[in-house]
Amino acid sequence: MGRFRALFFGTPAFSVPSLEALLDIADVVTVVTQPDRPSGRGLAIAPTPVKARALAAGVPVLQPTKLKPPEFAESLRALEADVGLVIAYGRILPKAVLEAPRLGCVNVHASLLPRHRGAAPVQAALLAGDAETGVSIMQMDAGLDTGPVLLQARTRLHGGETAGELLPRLAHLGAGALLEAVAGLESGALAATPQPAEGATLAPRLTREQGRADWAQPAASLGRQLRAFTPWPGVNAELAGAPIKLLAARPLDERSGEPAGSVLGLRDGALAVACGEGTVIGLERLQRPGRRPLAAPELLRGERLDAGARFS
Repeated sequence: MGRFRALFFGTPAFSVPSLEALLDIADVVTVVTQPDRPSGRGLAIAPTPVKARALAAGVPVLQPTKLKPPEFAESLRALEADVGLVIAYGRILPKAVLEAPRLGCVNVHASLLPRHRGAAPVQAALLAGDAETGVSIMQMDAGLDTGPVLLQARTRLHGGETAGELLPRLAHLGAGALLEAVAGLESGALAATPQPAEGATLAPRLTREQGRADWAQPAASLGRQLRAFTPWPGVNAELAGAPIKLLAARPLDERSGEPAGSVLGLRDGALAVACGEGTVIGLERLQRPGRRPLAAPELLRGERLDAGARFS
């Protein structure tokens, strides 16, 4: 009996650890990834991280612009793959594509389903202040992350962790869970469990507009927003009539009766700002457009704020 034959669907760096793990235990017959797009300051056309890793391993790569033509599903079916493995591919797969491999397609989703179905589960877990998160290995169906779950791996969330820090951790957790799932699928010992209806939430794709700082919310909520939206879309505001980006912050053990957004002064190296419900947040690092990031005391040395200054 030959090695397990797998199709791999993925695009960003988050997908690469799973591809690398799969290369060690299965024959990856083809990788399907998004088309190359402009990247970086020079906007040069660059391969996706998954494409770069696949080509280095000598694996054929497909980059279709359309998935619905029946010829595409037929070309995948002709590869006679045992399973399709989908990790952050970035597009919805039509039914014919899902059914092309012998055992269908399996997804590595970065949440504990049914919580945080959708495109931004990592950010949603941080925004909600979840105590733990993880990855779910799910048999894919036509719904949005609604298929039965094959297995899950859990991890505790650290208090100050940003989305940019959590994503690589979950990528490696997912790669380990994927190895376990592939072994179970190959042996036939892995059973899928339908997702419960209770506890299902949605985590839609992020937009740039969500990155506006809302000072009327409590400091703890603003702190979670900052961690969830770092590195993208970031959290932005205006101070002294000019844009500014918030890079790091922590809620302070302080109360204030000042209007939300009011600058209260320095507190142990952080710029204290009044938030909703009388709470106060301490901004530790900030950045003006086109300038380097600054610690709060350094920013204030370069900018003399008027009395009564407020963030918009």
